[in-house]
This record gives sequence, C-alpha cells and structure tokens, in this order.
Amino acid sequence: MDAFYLPLGENRFAPTVATESPWDGEAQHGGPPSALLAHLAGAANGGQQIARVSVDFLGAIPRRELSVEVSPVRPGRRIDLTEAVMTVEGRTVAVARVWSLAPGPTPPVVTSLTPPPPVPSEGSQVLPQLTDWGYGRALDWRYTAGSATEPGAADVWTRVRIPLIDGQDLTGTDRVLIAADAANGISAELPIDSWLSIPPGMTAHLVREAEGEWVHLSCRTSISATGLGLCTGVLADARGALGEVSQPLLVRAR
Repeated sequence: MDAFYLPLGENRFAPTVATESPWDGEAQHGGPPSALLAHLAGAANGGQQIARVSVDFLGAIPRRELSVEVSPVRPGRRIDLTEAVMTVEGRTVAVARVWSLAPGPTPPVVTSLTPPPPVPSEGSQVLPQLTDWGYGRALDWRYTAGSATEPGAADVWTRVRIPLIDGQDLTGTDRVLIAADAANGISAELPIDSWLSIPPGMTAHLVREAEGEWVHLSCRTSISATGLGLCTGVLADARGALGEVSQPLLVRAR
C-alpha cells in the first residue's frame, strides 16, 4: 500500500486496497474519500484554514476509478465555502462542503488545552474480529480507553501509515479526516457482527491544523428507541483538542 489514491490526472484517482471497507472488499471506507474531497476543496481556498467539513455519502462508494469536481459556492478572502463532488462511472457517490476561514491575530482569550494520555507503546488492530482489510491496516490504532474487542465508548490514538495521494505529503487535516469517519466503529454500542450502524454522512469542525503524526479520537455513541443513533468524538493531537466529529447513524440488526 503506497497511498490511498493514485493520481491519474485531471482530478481523477484510482483508489488502492488501503481504502478497503471492512464490510465490502469492493467498497471504500468513508475516511479516505472524506479526506480526499476536503483536501481538494481546501487546495482551492487560497490558503485559508479548513474549519468545517460536511460529507454526505450517497450509498456505498465503489473501489473503482473516480473523479472529483471542485466548485466555489461562496468565495471570500476571510470566509470561503467550496463544494467537492465525487463520481464513479458517472454516478455521484459523495458530496462534501468545506468552510474555510482566514487565520488572524491571536485574541485576548485563548482556550487552554489539556493533552490526551500519551501514545501507548503497544498497538491493537481495530475491529479485530473482522478479516484482514485495507483501511484497518493503513493506520496504527492504540487504545487509551475502551477496547477493540468490546462494544462501548473508546479513546484511541491513530497514525496514518501512508500518503492520502501518492507523491504528496500528508497534511495535519488529512490525518484527522482519514481517521475521523472511524469514530462510529470505534465506539459501537452493539456487537458489529450482528448489528449495523450506518452513517449517511460525517461532519467535522476544526479550529486548527493537527500537529505531528498521531491523532487522538475520544468517541461515544448514543442510540435512541427509534433505531437512530448519534456518534460524537473529540479530535486531538499531543497538545490537546483541535475539533469534533459527529455522525448520524441508522441502527439495524443484520
């Protein structure tokens, strides 16, 4: 696995096995497509900082050649909204809207940061009860709370092992968004071999770029009597919190 995506020119990409979903080997996990859409939208924002990424998944995303079209929605020097649309064989499979804000002078009040627990020296595979799968192997997973083998809330350090796009260095935001969509799997409240928790989308709010290789996710899932759920997570680096992720969930027995 050299990267999640191989560039083919003109915003066309070939997804590698590193994007592989644990549920369908012919589909992509939501993390890499979310990061790719945000990366390409962010490249068009004139150096502003990505502050919110909202991604809608319009069904399973095939692990086949894809195209991304980036369009300005609300251009601006201080506040910018850009849309990125992913298509596979002419069908729209995911849409992202990215708000970017211009950094400015330091305000008189800055929220103090509390670092997460340190990265454990030993790691454990996420979702170990599943067969070997590309996305799971493309990241390091090291738990600081909860467990990869038991349902419930969990906190985990993640480290992306490979570039998002072959030949390009990972950014801090790339690292965050590749990992963020795993929040609902990390904190599933029901056994994943008998229950589905399907996120039709993912929203991340970010106040700064992540620093260093490791990104920490502190994830919780709540389930209602209506069969709907909500996963929320705090995103952090070694300095402390840098944002939040949320995912609506359709909860059903397999």
